Amino acid sequence: MTETLGGRPATVAGYRAAEAVRVAMGGGEALRITNPTDGSLVGTVPMAGTEEVEAAVATARAAQPGWARNDVADRGVLLRAAGRRLEAAAERLAGLNHSETGRPTAEALAGVLAGAGTVAQYAELGPVNRGHSLLGGWSATDLTVPEPYGVVVALTSWNDPVAVACGLLGAALVTGNTVVHKPSERCPHTGLLLDEILNEVLPRGVLISVCGDGLIGAELAARPDVDLVVHVGSTATGRSVAAAAATTGAKALLENGGNDPLLVDGNVDPGWAAEQAAIGAFTNAGQSCTAVERIYVHQGIAEEFLAALVAQARRRVPGPRRVEDVEMGPLVDVAHRGKVHTQVTDAVRAGARCLVGGEIPEGSGARYPATVLADCTPEMLVLQEETFGPVAPVRVVSDFGQGLAEAAQGQYGLAATVLTTSMAHAQLAWRELPVGTVKVNAVFGGAPGGAARPRGASGAGYGYGPELLAEMTRLKCVHLGLGVAGPR
Repeated sequence: MTETLGGRPATVAGYRAAEAVRVAMGGGEALRITNPTDGSLVGTVPMAGTEEVEAAVATARAAQPGWARNDVADRGVLLRAAGRRLEAAAERLAGLNHSETGRPTAEALAGVLAGAGTVAQYAELGPVNRGHSLLGGWSATDLTVPEPYGVVVALTSWNDPVAVACGLLGAALVTGNTVVHKPSERCPHTGLLLDEILNEVLPRGVLISVCGDGLIGAELAARPDVDLVVHVGSTATGRSVAAAAATTGAKALLENGGNDPLLVDGNVDPGWAAEQAAIGAFTNAGQSCTAVERIYVHQGIAEEFLAALVAQARRRVPGPRRVEDVEMGPLVDVAHRGKVHTQVTDAVRAGARCLVGGEIPEGSGARYPATVLADCTPEMLVLQEETFGPVAPVRVVSDFGQGLAEAAQGQYGLAATVLTTSMAHAQLAWRELPVGTVKVNAVFGGAPGGAARPRGASGAGYGYGPELLAEMTRLKCVHLGLGVAGPR
């Protein structure tokens, strides 16, 4: 459908353009989005220019004091209403997500519903986020009070666009910040529809969408009138955001790349371990922040494990499937597929064996098969760098100690998984792995509200959980003393 915004045509797919103050679009170059499943056109979205970026930040700045003065309980009421609207529009959002990124519809729908739940969670957590009273002098009162930063720029990712954005937007808004949100240029329609739904209940100027590519994101991150920049995405972009924030004085909150290891002990069932490895490496075509990126398996079960993992990879099929198969969508675009394939071919040239997959399919779209690499060595890129694709590189180790030592190496520190029946090995692993999250005997999962700080090149600050509210506020220390009464 085509609508007019600010006197300029805006060709979009699947969402209704909002008022100009809520969607900042320019009249110049447009983002052209194609479906990675078949290469068909999803739609085009005009990118914002410098004028639109300035107007978006200025509008958010003007709206912030009034929004912050609202009772936090009232902000929570609005967010609960927004969460209900997201649930009602879940199928529309999931359909757009599927069209733009190729994510299987069932997985996309689960992500939308998780996002709606996260918005509702922060609606409840906001009113109980509090400061502390301090023990001072008898005649005074001392306390700390959390205050919003002000204007937050949120640069969100494409691999789970609704769930990721909902956490950041929900926490920022309930704590009294206003937000300028730039969804990923790979799924702008999904991001715009999400923001439009939230804006159905929010006051004018509290949440503004800005469409654009990485240059627009860089421009937003470098603005001196922004107080907090939140980025979920690649490590390279995260470092650029951090450098810009260091110049402007803004706070940077980053969740960036990972190279998460899976350590398979020699005492586990190899078939079960292969199933866990496949879930971790191939879910969402490997395009998850905490995907399994490298596997260290004990030599005692390596042969059986590899055979079972190859069988698991063969079950991952595109499109319609048999009951025993698992649907796997394409990679987000052809350019990203090229990067994934480069790592695979580099490993094969360096001596790795490709047991299954590893070839670019014929035809349109950006599909890539579930791939298993054996005989991997530490110097290969596929073990050193984030692949972000359906690739399971396996390294055989002599014992648990060697596997743990190698799993602990590298620049990233997002998450790690250990499969073992030994409590001693589990205890040793979670203490020694230098990552924010360690999972034992399950590649995905965990209690609601869990939060961790990524380490190293994986970012800085809490990106989820109740602790995210603290990241969105800064504490002010207040001392209330008794004044001296003057003459009447």
